Amino acid sequence: MVSVPAMNSPSNIFLIGPMGAGKSTIGRRLAAALDKAFVDADQALEKRTGADIPLIFELEGEAGFRKRESEMLARLVQREGIVLATGGGVVLAAKNRARLAERGFVIYLDAPIELLVARVARDRKRPLIQTDDPEATMRELMRARDPLYRGSADLIVRSTHRSSRYVVREILQRIEAL
Repeated sequence: MVSVPAMNSPSNIFLIGPMGAGKSTIGRRLAAALDKAFVDADQALEKRTGADIPLIFELEGEAGFRKRESEMLARLVQREGIVLATGGGVVLAAKNRARLAERGFVIYLDAPIELLVARVARDRKRPLIQTDDPEATMRELMRARDPLYRGSADLIVRSTHRSSRYVVREILQRIEAL
């Protein structure tokens, strides 16, 4: 694996993209390669609240979840030397996009709809995709979110059927080239 010395990499790296793009898997590997701490925003939120995301959605709705997500993001971006895997909808709020831009280097992990659906359709921990037509739902989510992901990103990396090692290698090479 290509390694980039931590002093040459941005202090914080924030991974954005849809559910199923590989933010957590790639984030863990990227953090290890850069000798940074890895943080998964959804896991941090679940730990802080003592409730899993589907339960938060059930009790508070999407609006309640998004409020908690924004509060958690405000805390997490204050840290230094992290690779942060954000939730797929974090870019919906302008204040979240601003926080990400101000506090780190933002990488959009883009992936084809068919791959995203294959990865998440049966995952009960993803409330937004629990519909009669997960692919149509994913297409609608991406129609709304893709421009926000692209507009927020310092770097866009295609996360397809390639291994996470290959994607991390590409990210490291592209960061080094900056």
